[in-house]
Amino acid sequence: MEQLLNFIPDSPIVDFTILLLVILTVPPIFEKIKLPGLVGLLVAGVILGQNGLNLLSAEDETMKLLSDIGKIYLMFVAGLEIDLAEFRKTKNRSLGFGLATFLLPLIIGAIVGRIFGFGWNSAILIGSLIASHTLLGYPIVNRLGVVANESVTVTIGATIFTDIAALLVLAICVAIHSGEFSTLTLVIQLAALAIYAAAVLFGLDWAGKEYFRRTGDEESNQFLFVLLAVFLASVGAQLINVDKIVGAFLAGLAVNDVVGHGPVEEKVEFVGSTLFIPFFFVGMGLLLDIPAFINSLSTGLGLTLAILVGLLGSKFLAALLAKLLYNYNWNEALTMWSLSLPQVAATLAAALAGLEAGLIPDAVFNAVIVLMLITSILGPLATARFASKLPIPKPTNEIQTENWGIVSEEPIPSENISPHHFIVVVPLYNPLTVRYLIEMGALLARHESGHIVPLAIAPAHVHMDEPQLGGAIKQSQKLLQRATDISAEFNVESHPALRIDDDIAEGISRTAREQNASLIVMGWSQTTGLRARLFGNIIDSVFWAAHCPVAVMRLLDEPINMHRILVPIKNLSSHAIRVVRFAQLFADANQATITLLHVCDRRTSPSQIADFEAELSKILAQTNLPVNADIKTIPHDNVAGVIVKASQSFDMAIVRSRRRRTAGGLAVSDVTTQVLQQATCSIVLFGEPHS
Repeated sequence: MEQLLNFIPDSPIVDFTILLLVILTVPPIFEKIKLPGLVGLLVAGVILGQNGLNLLSAEDETMKLLSDIGKIYLMFVAGLEIDLAEFRKTKNRSLGFGLATFLLPLIIGAIVGRIFGFGWNSAILIGSLIASHTLLGYPIVNRLGVVANESVTVTIGATIFTDIAALLVLAICVAIHSGEFSTLTLVIQLAALAIYAAAVLFGLDWAGKEYFRRTGDEESNQFLFVLLAVFLASVGAQLINVDKIVGAFLAGLAVNDVVGHGPVEEKVEFVGSTLFIPFFFVGMGLLLDIPAFINSLSTGLGLTLAILVGLLGSKFLAALLAKLLYNYNWNEALTMWSLSLPQVAATLAAALAGLEAGLIPDAVFNAVIVLMLITSILGPLATARFASKLPIPKPTNEIQTENWGIVSEEPIPSENISPHHFIVVVPLYNPLTVRYLIEMGALLARHESGHIVPLAIAPAHVHMDEPQLGGAIKQSQKLLQRATDISAEFNVESHPALRIDDDIAEGISRTAREQNASLIVMGWSQTTGLRARLFGNIIDSVFWAAHCPVAVMRLLDEPINMHRILVPIKNLSSHAIRVVRFAQLFADANQATITLLHVCDRRTSPSQIADFEAELSKILAQTNLPVNADIKTIPHDNVAGVIVKASQSFDMAIVRSRRRRTAGGLAVSDVTTQVLQQATCSIVLFGEPHS
C-alpha cells in the first residue's frame, strides 16, 4: 500500500479530488442502510486519516481551510434556515421552551463537568454543548404533515434561542480562558459582543435589503454578497476574540429575511450542502485518533455515559415542563423531546472550537462525537414514532374569491380590470407545445368567463436593430397568430402580447403583473442540471417572481382528453388546499374526476387517517363545483414510489411545487422531484408566488 501511495502526487488538487469522491459516494451508501449521511462522512474521514489509509491529514493547510469554511458555512446555514415567520407566531412559547431546553441541560451538564473534576469554565462549556439542538427530525414532521402543530412550531422556534445562547456561552468561556479573568474584562467582552451582534444583525439586514433592492434580479451578485456577509461576520467575530462560528450564525439570522425562501437562498444552501459542509464532517473524522478514542471511551466511559444521560434527562425535563405549562399531551411533549435531542451543527462546531482553545480535553471531544452519533440516530427514530401520533392540524381559513380559491391571498388592485376577472397568461416558445398550452388556458378561462393572454417574448439586449431580433419577432408573431386561432376554436377571447426583453423569466412575470393575471400556464423545461441548480432556470425564476399562481405543464395529450386526475396531498395547509382548488377547477371545466392521494407514514393510526379524510371531505364540499372526487390513503414509507405507481392509471397528476430543505446541512430528498422524473403521465407542477 505504501508503494502505491508513493505514486500519488502530494498536491492540494489530489486532496480535493479525494474529498469530492467521498462526498459523492459515501453518504448515499449510509442512507441506504438507514444511517445519516453525515455519519458516513465521519467514517470516511477516519478511514482516510492517520489511522487508516493516511491519504488525508487534518494538519494539511488545504484540509484546514476547507474544514474551516465548512464549519462556518454549517453555522451560517443553521441561522439561515430558521423560519423567523413561524417563530414570530409563537415567539413567547418558543422563548419559554427555548429557555427551559437550554438552561436545564446547561445546569446538568455543568454539574457533570464538576463531578468529573473540570473547572467551572470548562464545566459550563460542557453544559452549553448539550444545550443546543439540530433539527434533524424536521423532514420527518414535514413528511407527516404536522409542522403546523403548535408543539412542533414551538420547538423549531426554540432553536433560535438555544443556538444563540450556546454560542454566546462558548464566546464568553473562550474569552475568559484566553486571558486573566476579572469582572471588568468580562463586562468589556460582553459589551463588545453585544455591540458586535447588533452591528451584524441590524447592519447586515439593512445592507442586504439595500443591495438586493438596488441589484434587482442579479442573483449571481446577490449570491456573492451573501458569501461576503458571512465571512465578514466571521472575521469580525475573531477581531473581538469570539469564535468565528458565532459570527457565521448571526450572519445567517441577519440575511434570513433578506434572501427569503427564494433562488438565492437555494443556491447558497446548495453550494454549502454539496461541497463545504461535507468537508467539515470529513475533517472531523480526520481529527479522530481511533486508538485514543477507544481508550478514552474505555477509561472515560463514565463521563460519556453521564453526558449522554444528562442530555436525555434534561431535554425530557424541558419537554415535560412545556407540557405542564402549555397543556400539551404526551405525544406532543415527547415529539418536542425527540426534536430537541440531536446534537450536530452547533454542538460539533462549538466542541471543535473548545478543543482548539484548550478548554476541553480529547475525552470530552470524543464523548461529543459519541453523543452526535447516538442522538442523530435516536432523535429521528423517536420523532417518527411520536410525531406520527400527533393530530393532523386543521386547515387555516381560506380567503375565497367569487369563482375559485387559488388566487393570491392579497387582492391585486387594478383601475381597469375587475379583481375577479379571470385572466390566464400563456407564455409560448416551443411550436410543438403551443396547442396543448393554449387549450389548457382556454378551458380554464372559458370556465371562469375570462380570457387568455398568449405571450411571446423576443429576446434582445441593447441594440434594437439586430438581425436576430427581427427574426425572433417574426417567429413570435407566428406563434401568437396560431394561439389566437386555437383559442377561437374554444370560443375564448384572446389578447395576444409580444414583448421584447433581455430576460425571459422577468418578461413573463412582469407581463402577468401588468395584465393582472389570475394564473400563468407555461410549458415544461428540462433544465435540471448543475447549472440550473446554481444559476436557476426560467421556471424557478417565474415561480419566485410572479404575483399569481403558476402552473407548469408537461402534457402528453390534449387537455380536453384528460378525464382522470391524480392529486397527491400531504397535509391540509393553505398551499395544499389551493392545489386541490386548481384540480377542481380543471376537472369541472373538462368533466373530469379527481382522486386525492394521501401517502401517510406507516405508524399513522386509523383514527388519524379518518380525521384527515374527514377534513379533506369538508374542503371538497366548500365549493359549488359538482366534481366527482375520491379520497385514497396509503400508509407507506416510499411516498414518491407510491405516487409514481398510482399515476400510471391516470391521465394527469397535479403536484405542488416545493423547494428543497436541508437538515444538519445535508440535502434531503424531494418527493416532488422524484415524481417529476419518474411519472409517465401528464404532469402539472402547481406553485404559488415566492414558492
